[in-house]
Amino acid sequence: MTQNNTSVKNQIRVMLETEGSSIALEKKLEEIESAELLHAVFQLSEDEQRQLLAAISVERAAQLVEEFPSSHGADLIEEMSPQDAAPILEEMASNLRVDVLSEMDQEDSEAILEHLEEEDVQEIRELIAYAPDVAGGLMMTEFATYPKNSVVRDVVEDLTGKEGDYEFLTVHYIYVVVKKHLLVGVVRLRDLVFADPEALIGKVATKAMTVSADASLTELEQFFADHDIAAVPVVDHRNYLLGIVRRRAVLEARTEKAEADHLKAAGIVGGDELRSMPVLLRSRRRLSWLSINIVLNIIAASVIALYEDTLTAVIALAVFLPIVSDMSGCSGNQAVAVSMRELTLGATEPKDIVRVLGKELSVGLINGLSLGLLLGFAAWVWKGNAVLALVVGGALALNTLLAVAIGGTVPLILRRLDIDPAVASGPLLTTITDMCGFFLVLGLASLVLSSLV
Repeated sequence: MTQNNTSVKNQIRVMLETEGSSIALEKKLEEIESAELLHAVFQLSEDEQRQLLAAISVERAAQLVEEFPSSHGADLIEEMSPQDAAPILEEMASNLRVDVLSEMDQEDSEAILEHLEEEDVQEIRELIAYAPDVAGGLMMTEFATYPKNSVVRDVVEDLTGKEGDYEFLTVHYIYVVVKKHLLVGVVRLRDLVFADPEALIGKVATKAMTVSADASLTELEQFFADHDIAAVPVVDHRNYLLGIVRRRAVLEARTEKAEADHLKAAGIVGGDELRSMPVLLRSRRRLSWLSINIVLNIIAASVIALYEDTLTAVIALAVFLPIVSDMSGCSGNQAVAVSMRELTLGATEPKDIVRVLGKELSVGLINGLSLGLLLGFAAWVWKGNAVLALVVGGALALNTLLAVAIGGTVPLILRRLDIDPAVASGPLLTTITDMCGFFLVLGLASLVLSSLV
């Protein structure tokens, strides 16, 4: 039954304030749907969230942390004592555990690692060495392997007798190996169930499709688009099984990347932002680019100040200034989006700047002339002044051409300079198109002022 999120939040708060209510709290959490619970938890303060994690079982706490954005989970975990944090991380899936640890300060993560078993620590260090957007960084190490000479009956009995140990087998595959690590095949659980109980599992297995540990997110997306399977084994150059990447993990990684790029483009830096975070932290993350934008906009506004007399003489120009800057900005943002997409896919590199510029200038010329004619016609209909139509139409055409050239190439230039294009492209484009748009409209108007007055 669905409950009001505010009511759930308040119930959790009451239980947290009541000593010895851990059992009742666990029962309450079990009654609430996952999405509803997550919504209610996010309405709690970070201190209350941390208190909740401490009050429930480590298994339940691990499940909650797995649902959080990794940066938020890291913020909560690193404020806990290493002794309390370690058991929670120990219960998490290997890939999600690494995601959380990689978001922490090294000092905090190392303190937690001291309280984990050496085998887990070694595995974590191996996984954390991979980039987060390659197969090695997305893979999980919880999977089932059996020697190829294992009997089907014995494998089934082992699986059914260790249900708790094999909760991770949501992908419904087991992997057949020799020498403990060398991958020789894969078996779907449904095929295993219907196989001859006396058959060797190596005879039931089919050839496994694999990816390398350095396979990119784009390559993984393409792999799952081409193959209708839930997970793919990750192997090294010897075909030794390192882990598995689930289709779900790839989809989540793409979503997270898109969300991160969107936040950066909006000027929110420093990672995920949630409204349960401290106000000063949220403010600081937003102010970074807002402060810079003040300076950039002052520069743009100074162009208007230079042509104050022209603007005063032909007040109609004030109507067209925002149209020229906004329409050009939209055209430029389209070019930015395409360049960002091609950079992500690997279809474009910084060295391709000349090619990209040529392609965008072609589009910009066509679109600029089209938009310029439309705006010029509107100005002529409104004021009946052909010169005014030429000024605003020409300014829009030229500014659109400039905007797409900048929008297409700036991300490549920033990438070459090791500056995140998702963060900087938008503000730079907006300021330049505003400045140039104002300059073109007012500058051209100044040249033919006598025909406009």
